[in-house]
Amino acid sequence: MPSFERVPGGRAFAALSRRVRTLIIASVLFLILFVLLLTMPVPYVVLSPGPTLNTLGTDSFGNTIIVIEGKKQNHTTGNLNLTTVAISGSKVTALQALSAWLRGDEVVVPRAAVYPPGKSVQQTNQQNTQDFIESQDSATAAALCELHYPRGFGVIKVNADGPSHGLLEPGDFIKTVDGKPSASSTALTSVLMHEKPGRIVPVTVTRKGRSATVSVKLGQPLQNRTGASLGIVVTTGCLAPFTVDLGLANQIGGPSAGLMFALGIMDKVGTVDLTGGKFIAGTGTIDPKGNVGPIGGIQLKMIAAHDKGATIFLAPAGNCDDVTGATPDGLQVVKVSTLHDAVQDLIRIQHGQSVPSC
Repeated sequence: MPSFERVPGGRAFAALSRRVRTLIIASVLFLILFVLLLTMPVPYVVLSPGPTLNTLGTDSFGNTIIVIEGKKQNHTTGNLNLTTVAISGSKVTALQALSAWLRGDEVVVPRAAVYPPGKSVQQTNQQNTQDFIESQDSATAAALCELHYPRGFGVIKVNADGPSHGLLEPGDFIKTVDGKPSASSTALTSVLMHEKPGRIVPVTVTRKGRSATVSVKLGQPLQNRTGASLGIVVTTGCLAPFTVDLGLANQIGGPSAGLMFALGIMDKVGTVDLTGGKFIAGTGTIDPKGNVGPIGGIQLKMIAAHDKGATIFLAPAGNCDDVTGATPDGLQVVKVSTLHDAVQDLIRIQHGQSVPSC
């Protein structure tokens, strides 16, 4: 009968091996779980400094950002840059969120703070685009009033392919259409609703302080309206005898570029050089009366401006609490409440005078 030699400590060795195997398996499972957790989407987005564009220049495609038609533009120097915040993709992993949280130039915020519950990403982007367009309209209105153009109801743009092309002009104050009072948006809409396309009607306007009457062959009604149209864009505000077209609507969203658009318009058609050759950036909403409102992400926008080369940053007064202690070295932050304030402060800076800061 064969005999077997016993190995001292064999049972202990087998038990140790089982523990090692268990530990290895547990470690592998933990590692897999850890990797899965890090790569799983989380309900957050990452914000970082976004593009900053000179409103006096061109966009990334080479298109002029502020186009003036019907008036000679000033030769501009320096920069009046709008600033933006970049938003991460629709899905952020835990690893990406953790990495951003450890960085000093990125911010992690709940997804709901950027994309409201109940709205898709597409719907939110559409709303941001609409807000951007409205801010451009407000910027134009505020700039023209600050430049002291007369206020009233009239034409800000004549469509090149419309029935009024070559007849009505930007800056015309509308008085009557077909002999009926039309000196407000409501009145004009009511008159056109009862007209028929193809009719030739007299349109009386005040142009450069004098009354003028032109005959316009009415066009088809606007979308979702009845009656006829004149092929013009109208507003109640300050009117100038030239057209302002602003770009970037398909590239940037939100209302925060209003202040810088208004300053860019003024620098292009006004009587004062607002930059003095300096690199100025800023942010802030604006209403047609020129009031400047606070925005989000101003700390990231200051970083973007500083990295691009700005030395002066215009910040809404309502954002001063966010600015304090977060200003990049070498960047002078100027506190503004209105477009008029911003203009006066830029002039003071050129003369070496003090300006309010956050």
